[in-house]
Amino acid sequence: MSTRRNFIRNSALAGLGISISVPLIAKNTGSVEAQGKRVGIIGLDTSHSIAFTKTLNGEEASSEYLGYKVVAAYPKGSLDIPSSVERIEGYTRQIKEMGVEIVGSIEELLSKVDVVLLETNDGRRHLEQALPILKAGKRMFIDKPMAASLTDAMIIFNAAEHYGVPVFSSSSLRYIGGMDEIKAGSVGKILGADAFSPATLEETHPDLFWYGIHGVETLFTAMGTGCQTVSRAFTEGADFVTGIWKDGRIGTFRGIREGKRGYGGTIYGEKENVNLGTYAGYNPLLKEVVKYFDSGIIPVTPEETLEILAFMEAADLSKEKGGKPVSMEQIMEKSRKESREFKL
Repeated sequence: MSTRRNFIRNSALAGLGISISVPLIAKNTGSVEAQGKRVGIIGLDTSHSIAFTKTLNGEEASSEYLGYKVVAAYPKGSLDIPSSVERIEGYTRQIKEMGVEIVGSIEELLSKVDVVLLETNDGRRHLEQALPILKAGKRMFIDKPMAASLTDAMIIFNAAEHYGVPVFSSSSLRYIGGMDEIKAGSVGKILGADAFSPATLEETHPDLFWYGIHGVETLFTAMGTGCQTVSRAFTEGADFVTGIWKDGRIGTFRGIREGKRGYGGTIYGEKENVNLGTYAGYNPLLKEVVKYFDSGIIPVTPEETLEILAFMEAADLSKEKGGKPVSMEQIMEKSRKESREFKL
C-alpha cells in the first residue's frame, strides 16, 4: 500500500484503540430486531442528507417508505474537506426547517433514534462513527464510500458481526435505469459490461473512492463478484480501468475527470446488448434502505462491497505500477492482515 493510502487509512484509526479478532466477513443475519421508525442522520455535509429527509418527512411520503421519519441529526460531518465543511451550516438550517432536532453528539443522537443513516461525506470518519452505532445495536446504512480504505470497511463488517447488527453500503447508481430488468434476466447471462461516471478527485481519498465509486458500483451490480485482476490506464481526460473476472468475462470502468458527462454504461448479454438508462435519483436506494431497516435483510452483501473497494484500491496500485495488472487477492489479503491487527 502506498504512503498516501496508509495515511488515509491510519487517519481514520488514530486514537480509536480498535482491535478485531472475529471472522473476516460479517454474515449480517439481522439478529437485532428493529425497535421503531425514528431515523437519525450523521453528517450534514452532503446533499444526500437533505434529499433523504425531504422524501421521508414529506407530507405525502408514500407507503413504500414504511413510515420511517428523520427525527434527529448530528451535523459533523467532514472536518477538513472544504467542499464538504462549507455545506454544514446551510444544510443544518435546511434540515431544522423540516422539523429535525439537531444534537451535539453521536451518543445523544443514539438516545433518540432507532436506525441511522451514516451520511458523513468523508469516508475516513466512517469507522470511528460507525462503531458506537453498532455497539448500541442499531441498524445503519453507510453512504458511499463505505470507508476511505478496504481495511476500514473490513473492520466495520467484522464489528457488525461481532455485535450482531446487519449493515450495508451502496451508491445510488446501483439502481440506475434498466438495471433491475437486466438483473432479472432480460438480456440473459451477462457476458461483460462497460460503465462510466464522473470521477473527480479528492486528495484525502484514494482516487476512485471519492466519485468514481458511482460507476464502479454500476459495473459490479451488473457483473457481480469474482474479479481477479485490475489494470488502469489514463486516456485524455479520463481513467480507464479494466477488470478480468475468474470466468474470463471483462468489465471496464471509465471515470471522467472533468465536465458533466453523466452516468451510464453498456451491458453485453447472451440475448442482446443494452445501454443503461438515466440516473434514477436517490429514492430507489432509499426504498431499499427502509426495507432493510424494517427487516434486517441487507440488499448488498459484504463480499460485493469489499470487492468494489478492492477494485478501486487495485486501480490505484496499477497506476503506481504504470498500468500493470494487479491481483485482487493480493489487495484483499493485505487488508485482511491489517484488519486483524485491531481488536474490539
